[in-house]
Amino acid sequence: MLNRSNRNPDKTEVAMNKALVLEQEDKKTLAAVRELTPDELPEGDVLVSIEYSSLNYKDGLAVTGIGKIVHQFPMVPGVDFAGRVAESSNPAYQVGDSVVLTGWSVGERYWGGYAQQMRVKSEWLVPLAEGLTSQQAMVIGTAGLTSMLCVMRLQESGLKPEDGPVLVTGATGGVGSLAVALLAKNGYEVVAVSGKADSHDYLKQLGAKEVLSRAEFEEKARPLDKSRWAGAVDTVGGDVLAKVLSQMHYNGRVAAVGLAGSAMLNTTVMPFILRGVDLLGVDSVMIPYERRVQAWQRIAKELPQEIMTQVVEEVSLEQVPEHAKNIIEGKVRGRVLVNPNL
Repeated sequence: MLNRSNRNPDKTEVAMNKALVLEQEDKKTLAAVRELTPDELPEGDVLVSIEYSSLNYKDGLAVTGIGKIVHQFPMVPGVDFAGRVAESSNPAYQVGDSVVLTGWSVGERYWGGYAQQMRVKSEWLVPLAEGLTSQQAMVIGTAGLTSMLCVMRLQESGLKPEDGPVLVTGATGGVGSLAVALLAKNGYEVVAVSGKADSHDYLKQLGAKEVLSRAEFEEKARPLDKSRWAGAVDTVGGDVLAKVLSQMHYNGRVAAVGLAGSAMLNTTVMPFILRGVDLLGVDSVMIPYERRVQAWQRIAKELPQEIMTQVVEEVSLEQVPEHAKNIIEGKVRGRVLVNPNL
């Protein structure tokens, strides 16, 4: 139970708790905005007044019902959010504290960020990193956190800027674009891979030295190809990842974080036993608290300010279903923020 005494007497209570709720009817997912009562909220020891959430591809799958993302209905989607603590029975969080939530299957198994208030487990939260606003945290969102984790894995494996160029596949996506920016900020020579011909200027503004066509990496990989890359961040998987592995330098490192192309990996052991290549898996869902805090603190210091302030569009809960359809159809470029208080 929440500690109802831990309230801010100077803060006006939210008169209602509007939320986007998914229901299933005849195997179809239906999305509607309605008001939630306090008793409907899930168990948890912290109640958060949500200031911003965001629209990720996974959210698009959940809201449209195209992907088997939601495990039980009714569901409030939204895989991440940022806001302020409204009530807490955990002394680690006080009323008014700014917090961020990403991962932990929120928006899939547990109610998420498309609401004005949500009750969650305190262990899912981290304090908002100093220097960030809630809006900036959701511009960064799960994608930015994942990108930072990729950079950290590569650096911890020993990759240094002087080792050679670092490749980023799927570079116009959320994870890929922020990985380009973070790697460039850390002094690496970044080569971006994209299937969008009009993305070259955008990627170079983020810090890419060169942009290559995705078609070059969709050809069937040889067991070993000419070595080109000291490191890589792969968001695509499948044949693209196989091609990248075949082109790594001796002792090259690849941080694998996505399956936009395919979850399958048809390769050989040659890159691993003849070149000593490391394939580093990166997870952003279940990572421990300390690792999350470290990643968010680095993001606040290292991600260029102009990226953190870029908001392509800010939408209301009522507008989410339309934008969810657009993101699935590939019609969204950049970040869409969800403001439940519009």
